[in-house]
Amino acid sequence: MCRLFGFRSIILSQVHKSLVEADNALGMQSIKNPDGWGVAYYVGQTPHLIKSDTSAITCDIFKKVSGVVSSHTVVAHIRKSTIGNHSILNTHPFQFGRWVFAHNGNIKNYDEHKEKLLELVNPNLRKFILGETDSELIFFIILSYIEKKFNLDAIKINIEVLSKTIRFAVDQIINIIGPYSEVDDAGETETYLTFILSNGDSMIGFKGGKDLHYSTYKNKCADAQTCSSYAPNCEAPATDGKINHLIFSSEPLSGENIWSKMQNHELIATNQEMLIKIYK
Repeated sequence: MCRLFGFRSIILSQVHKSLVEADNALGMQSIKNPDGWGVAYYVGQTPHLIKSDTSAITCDIFKKVSGVVSSHTVVAHIRKSTIGNHSILNTHPFQFGRWVFAHNGNIKNYDEHKEKLLELVNPNLRKFILGETDSELIFFIILSYIEKKFNLDAIKINIEVLSKTIRFAVDQIINIIGPYSEVDDAGETETYLTFILSNGDSMIGFKGGKDLHYSTYKNKCADAQTCSSYAPNCEAPATDGKINHLIFSSEPLSGENIWSKMQNHELIATNQEMLIKIYK
């Protein structure tokens, strides 16, 4: 299966170590997930997306991009294809407007469910589905339900309403395809719906079978004495709902960050004010 990485921070941060240098970094994970890579990062309110259908571990562009990206929000993906040809159109993250989406999963018997799933996509969005994957279709289903509540170009979005809307969208998908696996290693043909979604200000991680870990603080911040944004919650679990960073990763990464494994069905979200919401 694929591998995910998502990063949201109050300060501009580089992600080279997470993508290239750390143990379990995405670059190393691409040895077993060689069917493409993508990195989405935001400059101001605008997402920039760079993708390739080559293996990240052998791609000089991946290493170059990882070295120069400095952003408040990053979503990255390493692909091992299950549905859809090995092509750039089927490589994650997927983008529409300000929104980007990366999926680690699969829909069992996808061809049997595809037409009913397409009916969940708003007619004005269907023409933007360019690839063959179940992942891209899931993205546009979720966007369709978000569009019923918000303008997709909106910057500030109520995180509680957004989280409930995403959960509702997932429920509608499950109503058609059946439940996703309760374990990470049930087999590549089983159903999984683990994903990361962001519009640059809000970021959401959902665990639907495939493992997803998150971190909001470090054991020890090396920049504590010099960083103007340093706060006690940088080195301890947040007690007031305010965090300085939120990281998602398929596997815990080496370094100072303290990682927690998400539970199945758990949704974790943060907004433009970096308030964290955890929905079991």
